[in-house]
Amino acid sequence: MKIIWMGHGSFRIETGGEVLLIDPWINGNPMMEGRDAEAAIGGATQILISHGHFDHTSDIVEVSQRTGAPVSGMYELAQALFAAGAKEGHAFNKGGTVAFGDVTVSLVPASHSSSMTVDGKASYMGMETGFILKSGGKVLYYSGDTCPMADMGWIAEYYKPEIGILSAGGYYTMDMELAAFAARKYFDFKTVIPCHYRTFPALEQSAEKLAAGLPGVSVIEPQVLEAIEV
Repeated sequence: MKIIWMGHGSFRIETGGEVLLIDPWINGNPMMEGRDAEAAIGGATQILISHGHFDHTSDIVEVSQRTGAPVSGMYELAQALFAAGAKEGHAFNKGGTVAFGDVTVSLVPASHSSSMTVDGKASYMGMETGFILKSGGKVLYYSGDTCPMADMGWIAEYYKPEIGILSAGGYYTMDMELAAFAARKYFDFKTVIPCHYRTFPALEQSAEKLAAGLPGVSVIEPQVLEAIEV
């Protein structure tokens, strides 16, 4: 499994013969300025969307049309993106699981908010979510934008993820110390990758506190478009 950060909350995951883009944000993403967008999104087979908000949805229709990759996510949000021109994938809901070849994706709760501008107005887009990805015997938890929540308890107990991609920038989500707390309390990760940080001055700029709070766990600070193999 190759995990490739596109900055902020955006990832490219290559596994099981699939290329999954999670919340791909290219245009206006400070972390992608001057970077090769084709290297980020080229060959995509599926697009997963965790919730509304411009830093997660603003490029979805364009990327879907450009790559031909269908979009899957929370029912209301997915339907809105289909109506806007994204290729139709799965409009499913929390607790649901879909399969892409040998890769399965389950929709799990997050605790944040979710909206998108439609006809000039902010519109509710269903609940915010995270994902569980299973492929090749590995289980990955993508938290989505969230704070710590009790739901992490059953997510950890049921799915047993060994890899965690955790929002940890603070201000809009949990910060590094809270992310470390959540990982210690609920999970038994072998590898943790922080995200939703470094993008703006208001966010955390380093994962030092996350690493300090998770002794014995491999905390990997991602670099844009550099593959992490797990």
